[in-house]
Amino acid sequence: MGEALPLENGVIARTALLRQILAAQKILEAHSPERVIVFGGDCLVSQAPFAYLNEKYGGKLGVLWLDAHPDVSTPEMHGHVHAMVLGNLLGEGDSAFAAQVKVKLNPKLVMYGGLQKMSQEEDAIVNRLALRRVGPTALAESSAPVLEWVKENQISHLAIHLDLDVLNPSLFRSLLFAEPGGEPIDSPSGEMTLDQIARLIQDVSKLTDVVGLAIAEHLPWDAINLGSFMSALPIFHQ
Repeated sequence: MGEALPLENGVIARTALLRQILAAQKILEAHSPERVIVFGGDCLVSQAPFAYLNEKYGGKLGVLWLDAHPDVSTPEMHGHVHAMVLGNLLGEGDSAFAAQVKVKLNPKLVMYGGLQKMSQEEDAIVNRLALRRVGPTALAESSAPVLEWVKENQISHLAIHLDLDVLNPSLFRSLLFAEPGGEPIDSPSGEMTLDQIARLIQDVSKLTDVVGLAIAEHLPWDAINLGSFMSALPIFHQ
């Protein structure tokens, strides 16, 4: 077992995670890509690339946040910074992480897709910032709410954050919520399908230049458990 991660100023592993953010920023600055794709890790993986892209495109980057959860918590509300990442990008969240964002996102250019019920504290922040949102039911058959937002705000460059927990865990199993034999999680799970997400991204790509895609929170339980099983067998160690 590894050592317990320290709680620093209300954030678990704050120093280590800040180092990772800085390392990602250096890679982006060194290569100066036009587009960024990220796969794996928790939702914090979106911070460095989305901050980079917003600066690159003059503070006019649109962000479509496909997530069952709002990710605008503060250290007073939650100890995990992955639950603060969109807040950080908007200049809120955790002060040290927000300080790494040179050009803050424009709240008008941020929209949630697939968002579920939030806590009162999260709902208050989302309402104060006037962040647009559309739930899974409205997106089940049509991309219209997102397309209208893109047109209304004349978004020419878009980054998409896809937290896989926006998906229905009974249909897509590689999620925290679908851990075999795991304890129930006191947080709403998603309702969308991969086909719905694919259609939405295809539709929005016809209207704007998608310059960023982050796919986060992938937990392939079967592969993890099979690996643990195999490592326990003597034949693999002879």
